Formats: sequence, structure tokens, C-alpha cells
Amino acid sequence: MSTATPSQLVIRDLRVSIDTEQGSKPILKGVDLTLTSGEIHAVMGPNGSGKSTLAYTIAGHPRYRVDGGSIELDGQDVLAMSVDERARAGLFLAMQYPVEIPGVTVSNFLRTAKTAIDGEAPAIRGWTSGVREAMEKLRMDPSFAARNVNEGFSGGEKKRHEILQLELLKPRFAVLDETDSGLDVDALRIVSEGVNRAHQETGLGILLITHYTRILRYIQPDFVHVFVDGTVAEEGGPELAERLEDEGYDRYLAARA
Repeated sequence: MSTATPSQLVIRDLRVSIDTEQGSKPILKGVDLTLTSGEIHAVMGPNGSGKSTLAYTIAGHPRYRVDGGSIELDGQDVLAMSVDERARAGLFLAMQYPVEIPGVTVSNFLRTAKTAIDGEAPAIRGWTSGVREAMEKLRMDPSFAARNVNEGFSGGEKKRHEILQLELLKPRFAVLDETDSGLDVDALRIVSEGVNRAHQETGLGILLITHYTRILRYIQPDFVHVFVDGTVAEEGGPELAERLEDEGYDRYLAARA
């Protein structure tokens, strides 16, 4: 694990809304969260609680309007950065529903992304062997490198490709938005192993957004945050996730009713 000075992603009083046919709709209503490199934070909560909104706001999705608060990466204003600047600064988003990119092969996509982030193209020989090795660990057939990004991929194949990017691009912080959705048991284990491998090798910080606790059996969180109606309703350690497994979210929802 890296021994460099720890990085911090600091979210303060974050308020975010989206435009709907009925007008502006507030989603996040004052979120505070601090991630330090090396830590794994799980964000849990019922559907519609704002988990994915947090992920896409960190990444810079234009649909989400920041009404107040701040996001800082080592003192730098993330909200003032373009999407590609955020990626170069070390932020990574694994999407719940990865998009298809017709006409762009996985191999070209990965090398182009690495070049954009590092500012120089990786040496061909070392890069090619690194990609091959990472694909083998994720049980990805070598033929995937020549396929168009996510075209015709199954849900599990798309998620493995997301984690392949994570391992190769080596960000400082990774936001994994419901990476477990649509995965069978074997794919969940392989994807989780990839996340744990990246964490152990680079010491990156992870914000793991999930509705269910099953992925937390494979990826052990240091901290758990429960989102309800756009705010953090409770925080704790791994034991909080275990309690949610038994009790669900009903008591939080009842308190807000």
C-alpha cells in the first residue's frame, strides 16, 4: 500500500437538486462526508434516498445542480472542475448502468483514458501485458479487448470492465455506484476481488454505494452511512450494515413519515 501523504475527499453541507416537469426537486439536503485514502465507506439506504445523486454529483454529471455546499479533493474545489479535470485529479466513477460506446474498442478506450489521465501514453509492451494480466484476474476472455465498449456485454461483463478500468487507471478515490446490481454470486465475488485488489495495491479510498448488504460480505467497509431522504440518517462501522441486514430501513422511513 502507498505510503504517500493521505488524500482526502471532503463533502460539506452538499445540497443538490434536479429539474423535473413539476419544477426543481431537491435530492440531497445537506450531506457531510469525509473520505481519507485507504478507507472504504459504504453508503446505504432505500431507493430514492439520494445515493446515486451523490455519486453523479461527485463525477460532475450536468443533470444535477449544486445548490449549496462544497466538495474538495485535498483542498481543491472539485465543483469548479470539468468532468475530465476530475478524472485527472484522481476521481473515478463506476456507474450502475455503464454506457455503450459504439466504434471504440475496449483496448483503445483503456489506453486513451490512461493517456488522458497521466498526460502521456503508457509504453505499449508494459501496458499490453498489464491489461492482459488484469483481464485474467477478472476472468475476462482476451477477446474482450477487441470488442466495442459494453456493446453486447452482459451485466456482469459490464461490471467487470468497470473494475478493469479501476485497476488500470489507479485513481485516488473510486465511487462505485451499485456495482453489485445485476450480478450473480460468481460475478459478485470476482468483481469484489478486483475492488479489494485495487484497494490493497494502491491504497485508494472507496465510496461504495449499495442498496443491499451482500457485497459487504466480500468488501469490508470501515464506515457505513445510511442515507434517507437526501440526508445522512445514521453513521457507524461494519456492525451498522449487519443491523440493516436484519432490520432493513423501515425504522428510518417511519421516523421521517
